[in-house]
Amino acid sequence: MPREPDITLPSRDQLIAIIRIQTEIARQGLDLAQVMSVVVERALDLIKAEGAVIELAEDEDMVYRAVSGIAAGQLGLRLKRASSLSGRCVMSGEILRCTDTETDERVDRAACRRMSIRSMLVIPLRHEDTTVGVLKVMSKAVAAFNDADEAVLGLLAEVLGADMFMAATYAAQDLYYRATHDEMTGVANRALFFDRLRSDLARAARDGSEFGLLLIDMDGLKAINDHYGHRAGDAAICEVARRATHALRRSDIIARLGGDEFGVILQPTNGMSYLAEGVERLREAISEPFEFESNWLKLGVSIGAAIALKDGTTLEALVEHADKAMYQNKRERKRLDNLSL
Repeated sequence: MPREPDITLPSRDQLIAIIRIQTEIARQGLDLAQVMSVVVERALDLIKAEGAVIELAEDEDMVYRAVSGIAAGQLGLRLKRASSLSGRCVMSGEILRCTDTETDERVDRAACRRMSIRSMLVIPLRHEDTTVGVLKVMSKAVAAFNDADEAVLGLLAEVLGADMFMAATYAAQDLYYRATHDEMTGVANRALFFDRLRSDLARAARDGSEFGLLLIDMDGLKAINDHYGHRAGDAAICEVARRATHALRRSDIIARLGGDEFGVILQPTNGMSYLAEGVERLREAISEPFEFESNWLKLGVSIGAAIALKDGTTLEALVEHADKAMYQNKRERKRLDNLSL
């Protein structure tokens, strides 16, 4: 008589998927931030979750460092370790499952309600002998996860844990640095930027202080890639990051948000005129021609600005205001370029 399949074990298709994820992770080299992004994206299909998060334990908080699905807008979110299921997972080092967030006293219920989460599965991520964070999947349905899902995510967490070990062992900086900085340019990455932006907004709401947000988009990168190759394009991105960093103050932060997009937080700022001066200072610093392998490349950027709390009291509103201003600036720059032809 044939044996019944063990439904608590990963299926053949899931095991193949994990091998493919491991291969994809290997291609990322030591870029831990990109590795974490791959894991949360692939976790959605792997066990049919509606959202996935990697949280790292930092001081007394659990911080969202990679997000996907229904958690996509929560990058940089901080939860108190003592009052969240993720924090309990880090402290115990054990897999924890929540079948209903409305009845489970271990969860941060307010945070769950904001994302309409009704069930979760939390897997510890271990670096050497310490649990440094968690891989968490979530669903809007009650009791969405089972023993087989635990086994699948456990394997995926082992893959990520191994990469954390490699990143921390062979990189020049520690695990936190690798998770929060862009591998190619060395500036802050998207996760650290939104963490800082959330913190600055909370402080501004408490004490009424102002700060500026700039969104920067490179102009002409496609032309550089097409004419001189992607090595030249990557060098141009790194040069923009270097020049912008030198033009900013120590209290400011610049981050690569992805591709040829950067974000800057100017802290503190004194009104729109001060912000406009900062924009022009950045534009002038970046726009000088750049030499790459005996070729002089033209660099330019479109910049959109916003002031907290004047232009937005929430992260979403502030970013939207700066984003619209940036695209308006890009359209105006294209119009002027066409007139000069």
